[in-house]
Amino acid sequence: MNFEPLLSAAWQVRENAHAPYSRFSVGAALLAEDGRIFTGCNVENLSFGLTVCAERAAVFAAVAAGAKRFRALAVVSDSREPVSPCGACRQVLAEFCEELPIRTTNLQGEEFEACLSVLLPRARAGILGA
Repeated sequence: MNFEPLLSAAWQVRENAHAPYSRFSVGAALLAEDGRIFTGCNVENLSFGLTVCAERAAVFAAVAAGAKRFRALAVVSDSREPVSPCGACRQVLAEFCEELPIRTTNLQGEEFEACLSVLLPRARAGILGA
């Protein structure tokens, strides 16, 4: 999997993050099965629970454009260590794919890579038995 176009898109969209409270800017780029790339950045709110993560913003943009099957995700953050999608983002991603390769990187170029099924095992074995 060539993550370079995704990482580049995530770097670019990270610049649009609205993070006045945490000063923690994140960008995400999601590769749809049809080859389109959808991006998202984190958008904070004074009521922190209303904040939307970059990964979910990318998923929501993709779904709004009609894409519901994905091949890869890249996430860029200005953290000391490469971040991993939060639990809410993992569950939202699992709604559409379980075997999603995810690569994250920080401003120093350090990387972390894992598959969504490793980060969130048995995601589809929820309370509804889906």
